[in-house]
Amino acid sequence: MHVIITAVGSAGDVHPFVGIGRTLVARGHRVTFCASAAFAPLIERCGFNFLPLGTREEYDEVMADPALWHPRTSLPTLWKTIASTLREQYRLLEQACDDETVMLGSLWAFSARLLQEKHGIPLVTAQVSPFGFWSAAAPSTHPPGTNLPAFVPYPVKRLLLGMIERAFLDRVMAPELNSFRQELGLAPTKRIISQWISSPDRVLGLFPEWFAPVQHDWPAQTVLTGFPLFDESGLQPLDAELEDFLNEASPVVFTPGSTMVNGEQYFTAAVQALKLINRRGVFLTSQPVDPSVSSEGRILVRRYVPMSRILPHSAALVHHGGVGTTALAMAAGAPQIATPFAHDQFDNAARMERLGCGLRVFPPASAESLATALDKVLNSREVRASCDRYRALIPSGDSASEAAALQIEALGRTARSRAA
Repeated sequence: MHVIITAVGSAGDVHPFVGIGRTLVARGHRVTFCASAAFAPLIERCGFNFLPLGTREEYDEVMADPALWHPRTSLPTLWKTIASTLREQYRLLEQACDDETVMLGSLWAFSARLLQEKHGIPLVTAQVSPFGFWSAAAPSTHPPGTNLPAFVPYPVKRLLLGMIERAFLDRVMAPELNSFRQELGLAPTKRIISQWISSPDRVLGLFPEWFAPVQHDWPAQTVLTGFPLFDESGLQPLDAELEDFLNEASPVVFTPGSTMVNGEQYFTAAVQALKLINRRGVFLTSQPVDPSVSSEGRILVRRYVPMSRILPHSAALVHHGGVGTTALAMAAGAPQIATPFAHDQFDNAARMERLGCGLRVFPPASAESLATALDKVLNSREVRASCDRYRALIPSGDSASEAAALQIEALGRTARSRAA
């Protein structure tokens, strides 16, 4: 097959698809990868044909926009970015297609969905987190104060979610999407997230059943694969200073991910929290950190370290609640503190906490709240038992990527038999 993978978003959205792509190549298929130009070094190291979207500078500008990370403005801001590249992405994908093409697309890969509808090219859509499924049976968790109470009956939840989709989601996305659909000779669409966005061919949930079981109101063609745990560990050079630091004593790792936060406030609180619990730490961030933070030798600052390399040697992880980071911490058996503030982070953090693998601290997190939460998870037998339990339930990320590849291959065979 020729598999065209379209992954729209930050590293947490792209990494799982890179892992699946590497598995597909190992199984003898050609892979073309479409993503932001910011991921060019990674994609090219993997040997995929690369279709870059925009520039690195444009990606950084979008990531640095505070509106993208505020719950009330995140969707309009995100959609503005996606809509601006919709036609460019469609043209890139259309030109790359051939008679052996099967497509794999992430949540926001609207252009791949349009190509499937226009030209009948087989498509698998994949959700990296349960948040991508629009469900009244098991609604996603949102910021405090905005969630539907558990006692609300299913028919009422379904009615309310339908009203929200029509009044907000469709209102934001439909004008630009339907304008492009008209250019392509396609009829207007609505109920974009709940009905249109999922491929009628096949839908993958890139997480295990125990993290989020399939619901009766998810697409009937949904298959769960487990977590593809790709994190560049095989592509990053060894860091001798970090290795020595980890060997001395297990630190607490802090990372806000690739999201936009008040870095000064976040890491000031982290420094004070570490002092309160008398622990060393590693800060993983692309944002500038005051050099004095690491002057005493108790804190190490790095731009990026693969989680699978550092977490097995860490006491705990404090992070933003991204699903990839959450999964990698579970795979390493590391207790977690999640500080969610946008997108699917609230839902991932709630699921992690319900499974007993850590706690949530809602931002802005103070030094005291972080220290209290860390003290609890570091000294809790229940948290340790849960971490050990779910670590044992997570096979290697290769197995999840293999499961995804098998589903893509099955769709390719079905498409070929129909063509014949």
